[in-house]
Amino acid sequence: MTRRKQTLDLRIVETALLVADAPLPLSELKRLFAEEISTDSLTALLAQIQVDWAGRGVELVKLASGWRFRARPEMQPYLDRLSPEKPPRYSRAVMETLAIIAYRQPVTRGEIEEIRGVTVASPIVQTLRERGWVEVVGHKEVPGRPELLATTRQFLDDLGLANLRELPPLAELGNLVVTEPEQQTARIE
Repeated sequence: MTRRKQTLDLRIVETALLVADAPLPLSELKRLFAEEISTDSLTALLAQIQVDWAGRGVELVKLASGWRFRARPEMQPYLDRLSPEKPPRYSRAVMETLAIIAYRQPVTRGEIEEIRGVTVASPIVQTLRERGWVEVVGHKEVPGRPELLATTRQFLDDLGLANLRELPPLAELGNLVVTEPEQQTARIE
């Protein structure tokens, strides 16, 4: 590939990623070119873009559903000043349910209830489904055929992860749980 062609290809991919409103998978990025481009060549272009943007306020990252530019974590406090609205806050029950699904998937509501030690109210699962973080991936082959719940690519994208292996080890999460004096909470193991 000539230097001029490589520079043009870099600009094409970089521009598409900068204007995209969602992560772009390799299959979409390949559609940018009239001639077929190999996965290796495209991956090399993406690696070069990452190098070119090193040390800047934004970075190119690979997420579960594709590649995208995002602000570096250390820039977030400054960006938060531009839009002071707070992200949605979720109840402890919602977060515990999400953690169980993320670490034990696919899992049924009954299994979640067994781990948490309390009933999982329908609005909890509905909240996670509406957010796009959880979906039904099948039914367990037992009487009643309960739904099997699992996390989505959107969940991974929103957390900035490429796959579930990037979730922090479960043991580390136990240290983040602050128990409230009047309540006993089930610990996720």
